[in-house]
Amino acid sequence: MFANVAIIGVGLIGGSLGMVLRARKLATTVTGVGRSAEKLARAQALGAIDRYTTDIAAGIATADLVVLAVPVGQITPVLSQIVPFIQAEAIITDVGSVKKEIVSQAERLTPPRSYFIGGHPMTGSERTGVENADPYLFESAYYILTPTPSTHPGAFEVMKRLVRAIGARLIVLSPEEHDFLVAGVSHLPHVVAAALVNTVGTLQEAEKMLPLAAGGFRDTTRIAGGNAGLWRDILIANREPVVKFLKLFRGQLGEVEKALSTGDIETLHAWLAKAASLREALPGKMKGYLRDLYEIVITIPDRPGSIAAVAGILAAAAINIADIEILRVREGEGGTVRLGFATQDDQLKAVDLLRANDIPANPR
Repeated sequence: MFANVAIIGVGLIGGSLGMVLRARKLATTVTGVGRSAEKLARAQALGAIDRYTTDIAAGIATADLVVLAVPVGQITPVLSQIVPFIQAEAIITDVGSVKKEIVSQAERLTPPRSYFIGGHPMTGSERTGVENADPYLFESAYYILTPTPSTHPGAFEVMKRLVRAIGARLIVLSPEEHDFLVAGVSHLPHVVAAALVNTVGTLQEAEKMLPLAAGGFRDTTRIAGGNAGLWRDILIANREPVVKFLKLFRGQLGEVEKALSTGDIETLHAWLAKAASLREALPGKMKGYLRDLYEIVITIPDRPGSIAAVAGILAAAAINIADIEILRVREGEGGTVRLGFATQDDQLKAVDLLRANDIPANPR
């Protein structure tokens, strides 16, 4: 698909992309570009890249695809640095989680006869670095491309094929729409998680309280463990949409605070019930940018290997699980798991197959 892909920043995302490009033979050569020869050598040893260089000009000189896999705050400066060395007809893309400002600056900086297309793979981990890279990181993950009216149609088609070729699920949005939507479903949750940890952590009783933190607290605050510098840059870059959502969120908190202060049981119940109903609909067949998933709900025992056994049964029948979510678990009694499939045929086959193996399964 590409002769030479240059990945600037071979960390978790850049390293994972390099791995899948090499594993699926989507590039003849993957070149890693960065500042630390030691880290690049480690990436090469892990199979993320074929070769590496700390010379940014040499690294991209023959690249027909340049991937800016650096933190959000570094994308525009790095692009400015490489502009003189980009070859004609090359495609440049990024993996940043903020798009409006980056795309605007990139289209201004990109030289004639080379093409910038903004990208955002909505996947990752609290763990960073190429040591945590995974060639399957993009599998079934949402990957957003953000073209503009000036985007080159041919280059855009190439990027769409690439996104699908690495196993991701393509979404196409304008940069502005991307930033607004992501502010609500990604950036606001991070702020809320951090606020929850800080609220509890700064109390005088925190030393006694935090050891009691159970699954709910840990699950809700997991994303607060992300890199502070990275998230600082993301939030600053997308501050206007994030502030809008914070105002909406403050309104929700005010509503529940008023209900509690006045003992308004009916309002409180309605508020909680609405949230439960909306949350229940999240993994379901919601209309949007992606095709629907066909889902089933299964009940499995609480013992090691239960989920692996289900996956093994389906894999043996060549049925691919496109999405999975643990809905409810009670220690010693088992739990309920939601499985999503790309086709209704796979959904119905999975139900029959699991029932035949004495695993309760029902279409959703």
